[in-house]
Amino acid sequence: MDLETAGSGPQDVCEIGWQDVVRDGAGPWRLDATRGARFVNPGRPISPDTMAVHHILDEWVQDAGYWKAVAPPILRPETGVIALAAHRASFEQRYCTPALSGGARWICTWKCALRLWPDLPRFSNQMLRYLRRPEGLVHELGLPAHRALPDAYVTAHHLRDMLNQTTVEQLLAWSREPGLLPRVPAGPERGKPWSAVDADRLQVLASGRDIDIAFTAATELRHRGLMTDTAVRTSDQGRLL
Repeated sequence: MDLETAGSGPQDVCEIGWQDVVRDGAGPWRLDATRGARFVNPGRPISPDTMAVHHILDEWVQDAGYWKAVAPPILRPETGVIALAAHRASFEQRYCTPALSGGARWICTWKCALRLWPDLPRFSNQMLRYLRRPEGLVHELGLPAHRALPDAYVTAHHLRDMLNQTTVEQLLAWSREPGLLPRVPAGPERGKPWSAVDADRLQVLASGRDIDIAFTAATELRHRGLMTDTAVRTSDQGRLL
């Protein structure tokens, strides 16, 4: 699934899009025909900053329902869901609260892509689309980017391939942890593998404020036997949306 918003407030959703991924018995996971999008009235004008990203206009959403009314039937369909999924799911989780989703579990396809395809150079939803070229992805259905249904449609192809490569439970487990970054993302070591970073620098990074960098640095230290296992800081994080 994917959300577009009018701003950063808890009710600021202006569009939701979804694409189901299903499995028949023990067969492969696949996309089915269940997909859709709904405008949502955010109860406030859409900010120019966000409008410049998704190009949704105020007049398109002024007669739509509010988020608390629109969300539950989509997040909790009668057929049920195994989990909800989104790319960088912490963003969607800010709006799809447990009260609205029925306490659904979440898969973050960004975090899972880091684990399954670490050799790729970048991991945004659209970069994965063109780096991986998922089978069956209809180019036109994935456009325009930064609209809820096209983005959800693209994410669903990544999710399908992940599910056909590993288990739901493994994806859920990775999604509960911070992102395990394949390379140092910033600073003097930018672009280097973590194995090339000296231990003192890793200690500094492991105590930093960026949760993904800290988690990855600590993981490398544990791999070297230089840090004992400690509690991992959590990130804000049938059918799958």
